[in-house]
Amino acid sequence: MACAALGTIMLADSALAADLPLKARAAALKTAYDWTGFYVGGQFGYGGGRLGAGSNPIPLQGALLPHSTTGLIGGYQVGYNHELANRIVLGVEADATFPSPIDQTAVARFAPTPFNTTIDYVGTLRGRLGYAFDRWMPYVTGGFAWGHPHVDINDGSGAVVSHYQAGWTAGVGLEFAVSGNWTAKLEYDYVDLARRSYDLSGFRLAPVTVDPQLHLVKLGLNYQFGDSLWSPKASTTPKLPESDNWNVHAQTTFLPQGYPSFSSPYSGANSLPGRGQVQATWTTTAFVGARLWDGGEFYLNPELAQGFGLNGTLGIAGFPNGEAQKAGAAYPRIRAQRYYFKQTFGLGGEQEEVADGPNQLPGKRDIDRVTVIVGRFAVGDFFDNNAYAHDPRADFMNWALWESAAYDFPADLPGYTRGAVVELNRKDWAIRGAVLQVPTQPNSDKLSLKGGGAVVEFEERHNIFSQPGKLRIGAFGNQGITGNYRQALAIEAADPTLDINNVMASIRHVNPKYGFYANLEQQVVPDVGVFARLSWNDGQNEILSFTDIDRSASGGVSIKGSFWGRANDTVGIGGAVNGLSSAHRDFLAAGGTGLLIGDGRLNYRPEQIFEAYYAYQVTKNFTATADYQFIANPAYNADRGPVSIFSARLHAEF
Repeated sequence: MACAALGTIMLADSALAADLPLKARAAALKTAYDWTGFYVGGQFGYGGGRLGAGSNPIPLQGALLPHSTTGLIGGYQVGYNHELANRIVLGVEADATFPSPIDQTAVARFAPTPFNTTIDYVGTLRGRLGYAFDRWMPYVTGGFAWGHPHVDINDGSGAVVSHYQAGWTAGVGLEFAVSGNWTAKLEYDYVDLARRSYDLSGFRLAPVTVDPQLHLVKLGLNYQFGDSLWSPKASTTPKLPESDNWNVHAQTTFLPQGYPSFSSPYSGANSLPGRGQVQATWTTTAFVGARLWDGGEFYLNPELAQGFGLNGTLGIAGFPNGEAQKAGAAYPRIRAQRYYFKQTFGLGGEQEEVADGPNQLPGKRDIDRVTVIVGRFAVGDFFDNNAYAHDPRADFMNWALWESAAYDFPADLPGYTRGAVVELNRKDWAIRGAVLQVPTQPNSDKLSLKGGGAVVEFEERHNIFSQPGKLRIGAFGNQGITGNYRQALAIEAADPTLDINNVMASIRHVNPKYGFYANLEQQVVPDVGVFARLSWNDGQNEILSFTDIDRSASGGVSIKGSFWGRANDTVGIGGAVNGLSSAHRDFLAAGGTGLLIGDGRLNYRPEQIFEAYYAYQVTKNFTATADYQFIANPAYNADRGPVSIFSARLHAEF
């Protein structure tokens, strides 16, 4: 995936050079590329190695590659180069590299062990010695390295023993000046950290020696500031002609949340604790796109995610943090969240401008067109969109407000799937459909070829009193390995000694789930818009991917700050009411647990949510948001709550 992205960027650059006028090309070639200056960038790749004999390294995800001690890797780097008159380039670089999440499928195939070892991150501070062949620079690198391994004790206590370990690193690389101020690099690093004995006597285990020796292959992009980092105008002047054949964007979002104590006369396995707590999530995403040929594009989105939702993303069906993943981590973990090909077939006629943006290359396209997308993506990338409530990094945070909450869209734990999308677009309407992979079972991180999901959406565009609006209506159906609520209740009723959750797990097989959603966005006057959603599913079998909601209605208003002299600020006010089918209610009342909820008993009432936020644009690329949510009957239980949730959000993008 990363190799494909880097290769297509270089091909795109070659196409740019061919398209330049002869004089411009000659001018670009006349002056050799200057490697001197500061740079900052990101890297993505794959690694492996060993952590020491008898250390029981836990397998980490390799996505399309085999699992390993590191799996996929990714992180950041910053450095400085100085090119001498004889073309020798001296440099210094610091970086941080993070591994991927645990491969639960691989873990299930191994025999249980009393402990497992993994590494949380590796940092290096290295010198670089290169030789400049104009826009190409091969180099060698080496220096100081450190890392943070830890040992998980598998006795059910969740105990962890960790230490910092120092060592050395050496490697080789090749860097290429692509276009503008961007360079791309391919680098191999060997990292050797000093061995250390971990004392596990407190757990009645023998000590284990952790001796990390890692092989890391990194593909990176660097933005070159030149030798004038302190001069914004000088540091942003392109060293090479810009290219429309590829682009890169990035975002980072830090979202802390907390709530005070609330009434909680009892709790269950998935209950929100009544004592109150504070948690935070942090994501950083790169959006890399490359034009392959006329109408053909490839996109890759590596993402680092760290932190946990409140209570580990458990306790409320309309969960309050759209950035919270079901697979949280104490340290950043890298995933290739999106990688897909996109082919657009123009049907002729009127064209429209396409602005440069994340997962969007600039240019023109036919308004009448057919688009085909194949790969890994989030269903919400192409379905159930809404201008006022669809992005928890920019607008509403609650799951029941930025999505049609009763649509159990196929997804793994962080919310992505693999499949294909086809769209026919006309000026006043569009129709799109998708076939998608579903998880192997509820709340699974592995996508399955057994069963599958499908969705069809019709989008109508209109004007009411010259104010634009859109109406989207969708129908969906999934086939996945789930249990039936009524069947589980009948078995438990015949033998009350049985645990209903164990019963449910034992009766899972391929079952259907189907439903619909309707989604409206409408501008009322410039800078004021309203939205509404209505969604429903049959509610007879377990939820597979999203959250424990069978019926949902939501709506609200979004107001831009132009009315008080802050044109790029936004105020949002919205609410949602979520409900369950009778079979689903009875299952929870009998002590069942769902994907996110389960109090052990249930005094059923609809879950009611109110949310209000103010997004304050600090600079063009940075926004700070204050958010308040009030949730009555959390997890549909009138015996618990209400709960008030306070949030902040810091979001930067370029």
